[in-house]
Amino acid sequence: MYDIENSIGFLLSKAYQHAWAILKEEIEAYDLTPPQFALLCFLWQQDGLTQAELSEKGQIDRSTLGGLIDRLERSGLLERRQHPQDRRAYRIYLTEQGTAMENTLSACAERSLKRITSGLNENELKELRRMLVILRGERRVYEFPSC
Repeated sequence: MYDIENSIGFLLSKAYQHAWAILKEEIEAYDLTPPQFALLCFLWQQDGLTQAELSEKGQIDRSTLGGLIDRLERSGLLERRQHPQDRRAYRIYLTEQGTAMENTLSACAERSLKRITSGLNENELKELRRMLVILRGERRVYEFPSC
């Protein structure tokens, strides 16, 4: 009989749900979801990315990304600007309010990470990151966001 409770897929899924819930709890006072927070993190690293670049970095399909951008734009945290070389494309920029939230939201993410990984020492945490990058299965590995 297959031991579903100890399968890698099941354990990864449950760890993801646990981590999502903790981050959501930390940032809910700012009316944000974890995917919206991740989008802000990418823009804190490099403001002015195109929607295609954000889609690739976040591994988010374009229709989902469009909704995330719409909500963050309505919240006043970012804005779309016409791409100077491509009239069909937009660059996404943080607003002053979006930029100002970086330290506060980064602190929320740090608290979340500490809660999620409280049972791991530094070496175990480093090894977990290494294994997750492998399991992610990408040809291209992005730097881990500092947020």
